[in-house]
Amino acid sequence: MTLPRHVTIVEVGPRDGLQNERRTVGVDQRVALIKALAASGLPVIEAGSLVSPRAVPQMSDSDAVLRGLPLSGATRYPVLVPNATGMVRAIDAGAREVAVFVSATEAFSQRNINCSVATSLDRAAEVVALAGPHGIRVRGYVSCVLGCPYEGTVPVAAVADVAERLSALGCTEVSLGDTIGTGTPAAARDMIHAVAERVALNRLAVHFHDTFGQALANVLACLELGVSVIDSAAGGLGGCPYAPGASGNLATEDLLYMLDGMDVATGVSLDGVLDAVDLIAHDLQLPVRSKVHQARRQREVCDAA
Repeated sequence: MTLPRHVTIVEVGPRDGLQNERRTVGVDQRVALIKALAASGLPVIEAGSLVSPRAVPQMSDSDAVLRGLPLSGATRYPVLVPNATGMVRAIDAGAREVAVFVSATEAFSQRNINCSVATSLDRAAEVVALAGPHGIRVRGYVSCVLGCPYEGTVPVAAVADVAERLSALGCTEVSLGDTIGTGTPAAARDMIHAVAERVALNRLAVHFHDTFGQALANVLACLELGVSVIDSAAGGLGGCPYAPGASGNLATEDLLYMLDGMDVATGVSLDGVLDAVDLIAHDLQLPVRSKVHQARRQREVCDAA
C-alpha cells in the first residue's frame, strides 16, 4: 500500500462544524477557538462563512472573526462566500483565501441555496472574477458526491462534471464532500477515479461526514489513490440538517491518530488539537464526537483515581 508522505489537513470546524451546531458561538469565542487550533500546527483553518445571518445565524459576523486573526502569518484562514456580495465582504475583511460551493445534484442545490447547479456555477464565476485582481485564492466545494438526501445515488459523471467546471473557472483546489455521510470506501474510490480523469489528483481534496462511521475508511481509500488533502473538524463538530442522525464531520483528532500511526506527516500536534477540543467541550459547551478525545478523557480520569 503506497500512501502520500505528507497530508495537508484543512480544519473546517469553525465553519462547517459550528454552522451546523444549534448553539451560536460569539465572535471572541470563535477567534479563541481558531487561535487554539492554529497553535496545534494546522495549516488551513476555515474561519467562517459570509452568508446572510438570517440564513445561517451561527456564522453571523464572520468578517469580524476574520479581522481578529493574524492574516499575515503562515496559517491560512479561508472563508466561505456564496456570491459576489459575500466576496466583497471578504475583500473588505482582508481575506486572502475564499471558498465557493456547488452541489452535484439539482435537487440539493434547489433545496439548499434555492438555485440550479448552473446558477451556482455562475455565482462561483463571479467570485473568481472578483478574487483575481486581489490575488485571493479560491477553493471549490462539491457537495453530495456520494449521495443526495433527495436524489439518492449520485452518478460519478455528475460529480466529475461539476468538479471539472469549478477547476476550469479558476478554483485552485476542489474539495469533494460526502454531505450526508452515506459513502463507503468502494464508492469513494470510484468517485475519485472518475474525477481524477478530469481534474489533476494534486488539486483534489476530500471531505467526509461520519454518519455511518465510514469516514476514516473512506479517507484511507482515497489516500491509497494519492489524495493528500483531507478536510476534518476538531471534535467532530457539525452534522447535516438533511441527514437525520448525522454524527458530524470526521474528527480531526481521529484523523491525526490514524495518520500518525501510519507515519504520514502532517505537521500537526495531536495533543495540540486535543487541547482545542477541550476548549470546545468545556468553554463552548458543545458536543464532542470523537473516539480519540473520549479515550483521552477516560485516561485522565483513570490517572486521577
